[in-house]
Amino acid sequence: MSARNVEINGKAGYRRLPLSHNNADSQASALRLVLTLFPDWEDTDGSVEFIRFKEGITNTLLKAVKKRKGFTEKDIDENAVLVRAYGKGTEVLIDRERETHSHSLLSKHGLAPDLLARFQNGLIYRFIRGQVCDSNDLTQERVWRGVARRIAEWHAILPVNEIIPPAASTEPEGPPSPLAQQSFDTRPSAEAINMITPNKLAPNVWTVIQKWIFALPAESEVERARKKSLQNELERTVTELADIPNLGSDGLVSAHCDLLSGNVIVHPHEAGVSREVETVSFIDYEYATPAPAAFDLANHFAEWGGLECDYNALPTRSVRRAFIEEYLSCYASHAPLPVDSDQPNYGDRLFKEIDEYRGIPGLYWGIWALIQATISQIDFDYASYAEIRLQEYWDWRAEKEGTRVKEDRDLPLREQRWAEE
Repeated sequence: MSARNVEINGKAGYRRLPLSHNNADSQASALRLVLTLFPDWEDTDGSVEFIRFKEGITNTLLKAVKKRKGFTEKDIDENAVLVRAYGKGTEVLIDRERETHSHSLLSKHGLAPDLLARFQNGLIYRFIRGQVCDSNDLTQERVWRGVARRIAEWHAILPVNEIIPPAASTEPEGPPSPLAQQSFDTRPSAEAINMITPNKLAPNVWTVIQKWIFALPAESEVERARKKSLQNELERTVTELADIPNLGSDGLVSAHCDLLSGNVIVHPHEAGVSREVETVSFIDYEYATPAPAAFDLANHFAEWGGLECDYNALPTRSVRRAFIEEYLSCYASHAPLPVDSDQPNYGDRLFKEIDEYRGIPGLYWGIWALIQATISQIDFDYASYAEIRLQEYWDWRAEKEGTRVKEDRDLPLREQRWAEE
């Protein structure tokens, strides 16, 4: 059977496979998935091979290729697919229905590769030829200008109301994970989660954070105190920032929300052709949701430091201004800027908004990492990472409220770098 998108209810769809990927027997289970989707791969000459990617810290990602006789490397890559199996317990963090819907919508608008199949614990989609970035690549002007353009396309082209599936779910798929069962007797309703922003389209980045806070463990007094503290911080941050006028619909755009280096692909160059600005694509849409543009941009800037949180690599004020100028130039070519705004003045406004949001990615990923520290089987020190990211939020809060100056404390390195011209 062909792996081309099939027609479901008159719309481009994908196959659903009643199979799953088993990490304990990864290659064999991935092969079964691929051959179910592409039975001719078994019947024709040439081997099926798998390449494991290690950039992510949530999922298992395998590239499946068919080494047909006479095929060039380009031919092989153009027929290759990616098999992505969800990390154990991540249903607490990620709405898989929303992820699948986002991928289909992005593909429809030419912003993602074709989604070919969904299996019980993952997806199969077309491979994008190119070079996966590392954090150093993000700091290169030819790359970051390409990234600015691509983010602008996401924000300007994708209708924010369409990124939410028709029956938007704020509940995890399947049975509650052990973490959910430990944290509360009954999982919170969509209404309880959405109350953090009752007058906005939901889900959105604020309701996602709320859902994560609800999912935090609360077995010990220390855990309960931290959970209460983070809830208080979310509520006051929403009060301060959620209603600031922004690009998009009601201050929300269709945001990626996870633009780390490993999710940025630089397209290959044609022979003998050089580019001043790279053409890039984004992958992995697990966290895509309506969010303020300023959050998506501030979150991307935070990723310039990589998982090591190298704050010396963060973009300075002058680089952020140039990035915003590139972003707005592309955005304005696809959608109008807010009424009574012109690009130079709006650039100043967006620069200030991103500055206001610079601490929020630390809150977002800090809470995420606290949950991962409880559920993940991946060899990564999530607990330490959570403390580092949450400290970014507290340092921003201390600057915003002036408490660091009052207490005569040194300016943290991240805040120093952010203030550099």
